[in-house]
Amino acid sequence: MTKIKLCGLSRTQDIETANALKPDYIGFVFAEKSKRRVSHLQAAELKSKLNSDIKAVGVFLDDDLDMVASMMNLGIVDVVQLHGSEDEEYLKKLRTITDKPIIKAFVIRSIDDVKRAEQSGADYVLLDGGKGEGRAFDWSLLKEIKRPYFLAGGLNPENVAEAVKNLQPFAVDVSTGVETGGAKDSEKMAAFVAEVRKEETA
Repeated sequence: MTKIKLCGLSRTQDIETANALKPDYIGFVFAEKSKRRVSHLQAAELKSKLNSDIKAVGVFLDDDLDMVASMMNLGIVDVVQLHGSEDEEYLKKLRTITDKPIIKAFVIRSIDDVKRAEQSGADYVLLDGGKGEGRAFDWSLLKEIKRPYFLAGGLNPENVAEAVKNLQPFAVDVSTGVETGGAKDSEKMAAFVAEVRKEETA
């Protein structure tokens, strides 16, 4: 069963929609430059309203190790997603201060990028076309990948069923593809989840 991550949630109504749809993961973006950024206080408040069965992923971009660990150890996030240039040394250090799962994101432009992702020491890898811009990449590059991965970049309710059918990723991750005017759209979120689950039961 392909898991679902709805990323970039920032409002109470986004959490309410997620609680109704029951994805496996939701994402809080802490990257300074992101238009979806939430503060630590906002994230804590939103997490308090989130169904306990749904894992909250914190999305970080080259952040201080202690800050990342504190967010996890305070229970604000259940999984950390590294979306910057964090290397294997960073991963090793992070593991010494938290035992929560780690996702490392990779922008995929060539088969070499896929190979780098395969060699990552993270618990999971996320394969994206950019850094949160909703840009797709050439899915044919994934033909030979051996490890489970989160598929991101350019996914939406219109194409996610095809992605699940053809690639069978561990999880699909969406943000831009379920927005209208820069805000999460509950109807698009529901349509995305329905398409993934419809393909799973087909």
